[in-house]
Amino acid sequence: MAIQNLKLKSILLLVSSLYAGAAMALEPFVVKDIRVEGIQRTEAGTVFSYLPVKVGETMDDDLAAQAIKSLYNTGFFKDVRIEAENNVLIVTVQERSAIAQIDFSGNKSFPTDKMKEGLKQIGLAEGQIFDKSQLDRAEQEVKRQYLSQGKYGATVKAVVSPLERNRVAVRFDIEEGAVSKIRDINIVGNQAFTMDDLRAQFLLTTPNWMSWWNKDDQYSKQKLNADLETLRSFYMNQGYLEFNIDSTQVSITPDKKDIYITVNLTEGEKYKISEVKLAGETLVPEDELRQLMQVQAGDTFSRDKVTQTSKAISDRLSNDGYAFSNVNAVPELNKEQHTAAFTFFIDPGKRVYVRRINIVGNTRTRDEVIRREVRQLESAWYAANKINRSKERITRTDFFSDVNVETPAVPGTADQVDLNISVTEKSTGSVQFGAGLSSNEGVVFGVTVNQNNFLGTGNRVSAQVNTGKVNTTYSLSYTDPYFTPDGVSRGIDLYRRDVNTSSLSVGSYNTSSYGTGVRFGIPLNERDGINFGLAADFTKVTLSSSSPQQYRDFCNNDSGCSSDSLMLTAGWAHDSRDNIMFTTNGVIQRLTGEVSLPGLDLEYYKIDYKHAWFKEVYKGFTFMLNGEIGYADAYGSKNYPFFKNFYMGGVNSVRGYENGSLGPKSTSGGQEFSTGGTKRLLGNAELYLPIPGLKDSKQFKLSVFADAGNVFGSNDPYDIGELRYSTGLSVGWLSPFGPLKLVFAKPLNSKTGDKTETIQFQMGQQF
Repeated sequence: MAIQNLKLKSILLLVSSLYAGAAMALEPFVVKDIRVEGIQRTEAGTVFSYLPVKVGETMDDDLAAQAIKSLYNTGFFKDVRIEAENNVLIVTVQERSAIAQIDFSGNKSFPTDKMKEGLKQIGLAEGQIFDKSQLDRAEQEVKRQYLSQGKYGATVKAVVSPLERNRVAVRFDIEEGAVSKIRDINIVGNQAFTMDDLRAQFLLTTPNWMSWWNKDDQYSKQKLNADLETLRSFYMNQGYLEFNIDSTQVSITPDKKDIYITVNLTEGEKYKISEVKLAGETLVPEDELRQLMQVQAGDTFSRDKVTQTSKAISDRLSNDGYAFSNVNAVPELNKEQHTAAFTFFIDPGKRVYVRRINIVGNTRTRDEVIRREVRQLESAWYAANKINRSKERITRTDFFSDVNVETPAVPGTADQVDLNISVTEKSTGSVQFGAGLSSNEGVVFGVTVNQNNFLGTGNRVSAQVNTGKVNTTYSLSYTDPYFTPDGVSRGIDLYRRDVNTSSLSVGSYNTSSYGTGVRFGIPLNERDGINFGLAADFTKVTLSSSSPQQYRDFCNNDSGCSSDSLMLTAGWAHDSRDNIMFTTNGVIQRLTGEVSLPGLDLEYYKIDYKHAWFKEVYKGFTFMLNGEIGYADAYGSKNYPFFKNFYMGGVNSVRGYENGSLGPKSTSGGQEFSTGGTKRLLGNAELYLPIPGLKDSKQFKLSVFADAGNVFGSNDPYDIGELRYSTGLSVGWLSPFGPLKLVFAKPLNSKTGDKTETIQFQMGQQF
């Protein structure tokens, strides 16, 4: 009875050393009620949920220890006590402080909302329980962010201020300081290459005139590690197989302003390849595999070429279904003669096939529109080249902003994979009301309604109204790229086109044309296709008093004429470009022909050939060569229509010369005009460069170019000596208002009568 009375007077039980003083030993008793004291923000129900005993159950020492431990582990409380009085269990808690607000002072490089978002990821946020250890982590994390920007003199101090209702305010006082600059990069141990050659491999550098933009003079451990790996690759690709970076020292001056980097290296000897062998289960004829090898006996060792050879063999095997093949290049070194023999061990693994093709992400586009572009078949052997081609074809539809392809193994099997195609759709329809500006056309007003994926079918519908000083176009077209299941396309066109040449440097005339046509495209293979079409065209030609004599001769009068024709078109195209808009590798060839059928007003033909070659010569740098030739003439007894002539000059041919100003000239009314010609030659060489700070942008193009070209009259031969040359700089931008092109050009051999322009531009979609 005495012991029971002692219990009723709230004796505390010592549960363990961790919770010493929180409770004292008590006799088991039946809980009549539970009371929670000390809570301010926490709901009583939260405390009840962690208690291992409820009203009506028996409380004892073990349950008291469990209750205290559970409540401590919530992190909500910094003190927990268990008491008992008259069979009432009393839980007394002292809550941890809550963070009411987080403020920053002195932060200029990082916006406050971004810093709060970063701290939230490590557990420090407004409304959460204050934890001193998390605050210390947050302080270090904020400082680390400044160090990553090269601000090694930055100081970060966290100040905690108590508020009412058991809350605290946290303020980070920041002194950012100045950015530390790399003053010198010193390389010790190099003998085969100069210091300048090796420093050129580094992205990090000492301050230069572009450092304000690309920040390459600011130290970063990650960038230094990347540079050291680049340096290693440079030596390895030059034959230095035993190259080693012995140590790297990074020191900073006491004022935290200057950084000095020292790299100690050992070059070793230069190695040549003595022998190249194949081993393992090749599966593919050895002669075919050896054609894929980029390393041969007698070559200087190059790590990149060895790696590329392993990848090429693996890719070849994957085309036959061996998706998980492994090719290891094992060297055998002769350190006395400084040679290395390489054996490529081939383990093809198990041949696998594609069980199922899954497509996700297409909410508007029908599955069949995507599946018809897929070259890998279900239940067929895995073929990497077909899968890569499938992704390329889906991307080229231009219906999706992102296309991702994965081939996960089917669980529980060793010879099956699924082909998962995930797409992110983008808007394929647009209604544009706007204006464009061109140095040739002047102000161009237009309304364009396009739907490249009509009702999700993949069919293209376009209606255009475009008005400019030179060209006015009204057109309606419909294209079904899969008119037949095997990929034959069909298009139908209606158009009205007016041309007014009074503002150009060509002979003055106006034309008003309307017509309709049907066209078909037939794929020959993945890269090649032919097309043909038939169109009826009705053109009215209007002449003026300043029109050249040859124009009047064609019409047999001074006012104009009507020229109706039925035109047959045909062409062939080869396209291996990796991307239509931003090509880095590939070839585009086109041969097109146009002939008017006899019996109407026009009897002529035109032939055009284009060959453009693209090659990425360095990461981000693409070289392009383009050549074009054209020929046209009349047949029968009729003259060639002058309004079908070739013209040259302007932003899309030979830059630096006015649009259409090159070629034969004619004088009328005391003025000289370009009349165009029936032959043309054009050549372009262009190097596309990454724009500093926008290297990954898919909206901008920067290039340096050299152009050559001219047109020739019907009685003149092709004459290379009459070509006009120019060079300069071009900037392109896919702006929200349409493509913009700005050209700074320098004509190199302009002659008397040529009309030149240093700056040329074109803005807005031109149809």
